[in-house]
Amino acid sequence: MTENGIASPPTGVGLEGLRAAAAGCRACELWEPATQTVFGEGPETARIVFVGEQPGDQEDRTGEPFVGPAGRLLDRALGDAGIDRRDAYVTNAVKHFRFTVKGKRRIHQTPGPEHMRACRPWLESEFAVLQPEVVVCLGATAAKTLISPSFRITQERGRLLPWTPPGLDPVDDEEDSPHQMWMLATTHPSAVLRVPDENRDPAYDELVKDLKVVAGALAR
Repeated sequence: MTENGIASPPTGVGLEGLRAAAAGCRACELWEPATQTVFGEGPETARIVFVGEQPGDQEDRTGEPFVGPAGRLLDRALGDAGIDRRDAYVTNAVKHFRFTVKGKRRIHQTPGPEHMRACRPWLESEFAVLQPEVVVCLGATAAKTLISPSFRITQERGRLLPWTPPGLDPVDDEEDSPHQMWMLATTHPSAVLRVPDENRDPAYDELVKDLKVVAGALAR
């Protein structure tokens, strides 16, 4: 399952096979305090893949991604942007919850570069199976992982960028070439929830605005 601290997913097994294999992943130390691996969820026919940072407390307990308050806000934003939830697959760059304990609470901690490297092969395996039309990075951690370490959400959010997943050849102009895959980064729904009450509606509207760019790409 691991090679030098990097996950080594099986090939040719589909999403269910990947999910089953990821349940036993020990590529980094985050598996030990976490309740379980939280793999991606959605249909293999999904046209969009949403990539967040890592599962949160509720996701860690249920084993499902985006089931907490941020997930509910994302579902509402998708509806307001005109995106069918059935076209979406949701996952995280890191599949285990990283946290510190304070009293009875488990407090989120941002994954380190070593955790992103260890878990990245799972994400790449998901892309290989899904071959989506658009990949949406939710938040800075996912954007820095998939686009560039210097990427700034505040400056570059909402822009469609041509993107090729690792291991696939770039799309050329041949008629029989694979479809162009696009990348877009926006704020994570949890960041919208952390905005002060008086600024939350504008922050939510900006998220919906970015998602409408995705909807426009799907309609091309």
